[in-house]
Amino acid sequence: MSNIDLIFRLCGVAVIVSPTVLFAVIALPSLLSWKLSEKQISRCCEMAVLVGLFSSLLMLLLMLVTGKRYVPIEMGNWVILPGEHFHFQFKFVYDRLSVPFLILTYVLVGTTGAFANRYLHRERGYNRFFLIYAMFLLGMVVATLAGTIETLFFGWELVGLSSALLIAYFHERQAPVSNGYRVWTIYRFADASFLAASVALHHFHGAGVFSALMGEGAWPYGVSTLTPHQALVIGVLLLIAAAGKSALIPFSGWLPRAMEGPTPSSAIFYGALSVHLGTYLLLRVSPIFEQSIVLRVAVISLGILTALFATLASSVQSDVKTGLAFSSLTQVGIITAEIGFGFNYLALIHICGHACLRAIQLLTAPSLLRDYHSMENAIGDHLTSHNHHNTGFLPLSVRLRLYRFSFERGYFDSLLDEYLVKPFLYVFQTCDKFERRWTDYLTNDMSRESDSVPAVSLGSEDPS
Repeated sequence: MSNIDLIFRLCGVAVIVSPTVLFAVIALPSLLSWKLSEKQISRCCEMAVLVGLFSSLLMLLLMLVTGKRYVPIEMGNWVILPGEHFHFQFKFVYDRLSVPFLILTYVLVGTTGAFANRYLHRERGYNRFFLIYAMFLLGMVVATLAGTIETLFFGWELVGLSSALLIAYFHERQAPVSNGYRVWTIYRFADASFLAASVALHHFHGAGVFSALMGEGAWPYGVSTLTPHQALVIGVLLLIAAAGKSALIPFSGWLPRAMEGPTPSSAIFYGALSVHLGTYLLLRVSPIFEQSIVLRVAVISLGILTALFATLASSVQSDVKTGLAFSSLTQVGIITAEIGFGFNYLALIHICGHACLRAIQLLTAPSLLRDYHSMENAIGDHLTSHNHHNTGFLPLSVRLRLYRFSFERGYFDSLLDEYLVKPFLYVFQTCDKFERRWTDYLTNDMSRESDSVPAVSLGSEDPS
């Protein structure tokens, strides 16, 4: 191994190890009932982010100097089952897509961490917030650098779990817990589609490496080795997974619910990084869109419809965080359409710029509201409102219907509950009823003492 290859490997490993060590440093004392001070946690976070960011920048500099555009780092073959056509390995890839997104991740996570250190000062859940924060950073780094679909799924799951936990951060209230549970449920559906895509890729190719999807060339110039039929099957499954993670329709209803979490988590998750993870997945597998025109049309249509819906929904929101959430969704829809049209570099630049803008907007939203009310108090009147959504040419009945559609957020939550959740519940409750009758018959008594415990009501904080 040459000196330059050794430096590449050291930098690449440091990028992954720094968030792993941060998570362990915060998690282990909590398991052992030791209490770290706010200053110690803050210093650990700063050190991990700086090490990861410096290593990422050095990796970028080395790639520019040496002309390498694809640097894989393999960490061993963990499972090889030739008879079952299964091959699993941890593989991380540094290329034109992962390195910019990785640097963006470290910059925004570091900025948000510095803000949260002061925002959550003397908060009872300070340690818990930064533990989940470290989990999120580790998940984003792993998902960004993943060279196999299993590695990506591992990071994908860490990001989803940390998202749900931070939405339910104020767990003494019922609404945040309910909304966190709702988001986790949507993520489960998306994850099931992701797992199905992983199984299909192993069935078609024998391994989960992305080279089958992207070809052997560096992103975005690889040519997929899948047939059009295989590309369509895997592409549709990954599109459903991306839609769930990035709140594309019909899964858009969870995005405003996610604003229940603290402002720093709203900024870094649903304004900056997590909400773009689905589009990042589509960028990573973008070569398969060349194999199927049907898949390309589906991606473009989903992106455009999401952008139109989010534009309407954002115009009728009464609170700033929800308005910003739907504004973010508008841009995510446009980015999805750009990926479908094949404008991969444009989509990557759009993600980076939009993530920075939304993170700043959400972090400064409380201060802007205070300044806005101070200005109104100073002039003694409301500030002039300018309606930028010119719908005056439409008939009144159409405008009212559009308003109702936007106010009800497209009825997507109700439709999912009616045609997806209820059938599943009916099937499982029916199976549970048969099982209960059988166990009661065998025991000659009520076999489950928990049946007598009343269900918890959401009470006055029911968000639905």
